[in-house]
Amino acid sequence: MTESDLLARHRAVMPDWLALYYSEPLEIVSAHGRHVTDSRGRTYLDFFAGILTNAIGYDVAEISDAIRRQLDSGVLHTSTLYLIRKQVELAEQIAELSGIPDAKVFFTNSGTEANETALLLATQYRRSNQILALRNSYHGRAFGTVGITGNRGWSASSLSPVKVSYVHGGYPYRSPFGHLSGEDYIAACADDLRDVLQTTTSGDVAAMIVEPIQGVGGFATPPDGLFASFKEILDEHGILLISDEVQTGWGRTGEHFWGMDAHGMKPDIMTFAKGVGNGLAIGGVIARGEVMDCLRANSISTFGGNPVATAAAKATVDYLLANDLQGNAAKLGDRLLSGLRELGQGTGIVGDVRGKGLMIGVELVRPGGREPNPPAAAAVLEETRSRGLLVGKGGLHNNVIRLAPPMTLTADEAGQALEILGEAITAADGS
Repeated sequence: MTESDLLARHRAVMPDWLALYYSEPLEIVSAHGRHVTDSRGRTYLDFFAGILTNAIGYDVAEISDAIRRQLDSGVLHTSTLYLIRKQVELAEQIAELSGIPDAKVFFTNSGTEANETALLLATQYRRSNQILALRNSYHGRAFGTVGITGNRGWSASSLSPVKVSYVHGGYPYRSPFGHLSGEDYIAACADDLRDVLQTTTSGDVAAMIVEPIQGVGGFATPPDGLFASFKEILDEHGILLISDEVQTGWGRTGEHFWGMDAHGMKPDIMTFAKGVGNGLAIGGVIARGEVMDCLRANSISTFGGNPVATAAAKATVDYLLANDLQGNAAKLGDRLLSGLRELGQGTGIVGDVRGKGLMIGVELVRPGGREPNPPAAAAVLEETRSRGLLVGKGGLHNNVIRLAPPMTLTADEAGQALEILGEAITAADGS
């Protein structure tokens, strides 16, 4: 069966709103290291890693062996009504890595579900349904998380179980404060937060939720210290801070293990998913004990933290710590950022190169200004594929190329990607 046949079957039974990359969507049938192979036998260097999920890469023996051992036991599932050894071991490790005092961990199946749980905890703890969120944010596709997503392209409904107010800060490139220095930008956003609290809320807000780097929003990166400034204001009102680390966790930003650490403070709640399972479905919430324990009704998770997923996640975390993948992300991320900025100086369509570690966004604009250029991003997506490189695409205006390769990336592979990106951007600039 050809890819075109599979595409026709996909469109017949899958929702129209289920997006596919490329004018001719591809099927990935095998993978190893940082490379994937499609059903036609073409191999690509993968620079999007299943939306940052294959954080260690593909066919990693230590992770595959951990999964096989669990499969060989015959126990694929028990539910949280029973003790799960790997779940407890992983929770202990994550609680310690979080740095949150008296931390407790609850496992889910995805980042969306983790953020829904964080909303449940915060609103129950504070006895309020008011939430603060950032413009250009994305927190998931469920009812509550859509309600706090500040990006129209991903907000399928205006209905919501929470009342949300949006503040500035996450997207400096297109912010009305973007012309300011980092220090002045932070001050202006802090003033905006105070104003929003006074004008659009009744005061007793439950929580503010933020992404340290806005993922779907095009890897928009605020200045370090912004969220520490926000936290001071939130603490004045007893408002909780939730850090959505679904894309920024596990050392991907290079300089820190968690994205929020760049701001010199710890949130009250953190959510995680994606990279921790290296492809298996797992997410979770970390919170101060008193916040996590605030629920006064029965609750379980049928599949969250199941034996197979937690075995894979424990092996993944052990691997990335043992091999200093955070350090590798810092080193190769710096090389990619500097290389892309140099490339951008020679073209009229690169408006901004931003990010940290192996989490980089290239925002494409119309030559001579800052008008978003979605066609150029679509062209770069196709041009990179034709040259053997898979990248992501997103942003508020769908004009940002997103780069997030596995954290096991090598220097040679980084160089290869820079060469292909240079050719693709040049081709898009001339089209």
